Amino acid sequence: MTAIAAATAPTPPRTRRRDRTEKLPWGNPSVYFIALIVIALMLAPVFYIIIGGFRSNSQITVDPSGMPDPWNLENYLSVLTGSTFWTEVLNSTIAALATTAGVVLMGLMASYVIARYQFRGRGVLYALFAAGLMFPITVAITPLYIVVRNLGLMNSLAGVILPQIAFALPTTIIILVPFLRAIPDEIQEAAFIDGLGRLGFFWRMVLRLSLPGVITVGILAFIGSWNSYLLPLFILNNEATYTLPLGVQAFSSQYSVDTAKVLAFTSLSMIPALVFFSLFERRIVGGLTGAVKG
Repeated sequence: MTAIAAATAPTPPRTRRRDRTEKLPWGNPSVYFIALIVIALMLAPVFYIIIGGFRSNSQITVDPSGMPDPWNLENYLSVLTGSTFWTEVLNSTIAALATTAGVVLMGLMASYVIARYQFRGRGVLYALFAAGLMFPITVAITPLYIVVRNLGLMNSLAGVILPQIAFALPTTIIILVPFLRAIPDEIQEAAFIDGLGRLGFFWRMVLRLSLPGVITVGILAFIGSWNSYLLPLFILNNEATYTLPLGVQAFSSQYSVDTAKVLAFTSLSMIPALVFFSLFERRIVGGLTGAVKG
């Protein structure tokens, strides 16, 4: 009788939250709806600039938010066949690669000393680099301009590269120090027993073990240099040395009447940074996650 009563007993009613979870195992639809709205608001200006490059000035004047009818490739072809765009791409590439190499090399060596050596003032030195995060380049642009001018580096990529390396070092050291501290001391002792010196251990072991962090700071330095605008604006006055962000501003001023061509030039300038960041997004997240854990 007990078994029959248990079998025939009414099941307790399920709560609404449980029913919703079972019906919608992929989550709350309102969260996805809000996320889609935010993504659309962020990507809409990008798509407008890219699509605007395929339109003519008359189409933009008649219907600013319309689609190209017909699609016009002349604006993009005019930019790609000109020498101005490729010169600025080359300048940006040189500046970004040199900045990345300097930031990775100097940041890794400074982080190695702070993380692996015991000396008086180590904490003060690390705090000094951490304090550098609170001073953006905007604050120091005037004295920086005077220093670069006194060094004779005006209108040269070196006048842009060196300050970019200096201002990227605090972030680099903050990220790399946890990676280097996480290297077990036993590995260093075993390397010394096998005959490796301090420099050999640094190049053969430290560089490989901290590779996720090195890749992360390298990507951040490259993107930061590629998108830099304020520093080149003060340092570079010759169009032959313009980087791409500064070239976009100059091109917009020169062809202010030709809106479609300006949109085409701007969209082509955005593509390298977007592609580069999209390809290495996981590397950036993985490196920052490792730095936080360390």
